[in-house]
Amino acid sequence: MCWETERPLMLHFLSIMENIIFGFLTGVSLILALGPQNIFVIEQGLKRNYIFTITSICAFSDVLLIFLGVFIYHFFDFISLKVEIFLNIILVLFLLRFIRIKFKELKKNYKIENIKRSQNIKNIIFKTLGFTYLNPHVYSDTVFILGNLSKNFLLRDKFYFALGASIASIIFFYSLGYMSSLFAKFIKKHNIWTYINFFIIIFMTILVVYIIYDIYNR
Repeated sequence: MCWETERPLMLHFLSIMENIIFGFLTGVSLILALGPQNIFVIEQGLKRNYIFTITSICAFSDVLLIFLGVFIYHFFDFISLKVEIFLNIILVLFLLRFIRIKFKELKKNYKIENIKRSQNIKNIIFKTLGFTYLNPHVYSDTVFILGNLSKNFLLRDKFYFALGASIASIIFFYSLGYMSSLFAKFIKKHNIWTYINFFIIIFMTILVVYIIYDIYNR
């Protein structure tokens, strides 16, 4: 009787962890792609310039956009199978483009600019908001990729998937700000970014195969 009672609880727990881990890995593969926002956070971290404010704005904004992106598809449950397949095909093409960009970046060299430390917190807040909300990639990542990937999940599973992706963002941004010198050294090492880009390429390729398999079985 004890095992029969515990088994559903164990399966429920494993289901939760599966969605959290899937969300976390997807979030990591998206956020590791080095862009203007990440470079900005590293630069400010190196200058010890309002690190907590900057990282908090970036992390909170990412969490907000992740949950909006994941749950926005919940209001489109009425879409037909043909529309859903069309969205999946667009997502596959989008991910293939993302993979292509990552292949191009295998030979790219990154560098940190020698910026001056700003004493104006309002200026820093506006800059951080600009780098966050004026970045088109943040919407394509959160709404199109994360939202589209989880559109067929149960409502509960959507929450845990979004939670996993949010945990990845929170860990990443605070680490990026407070461990800037370490990340700055990584940026100078070409082989580090080669490994990171290979991880992103492999994970995104797995997602493409998963989506194609899902389309085929419809």
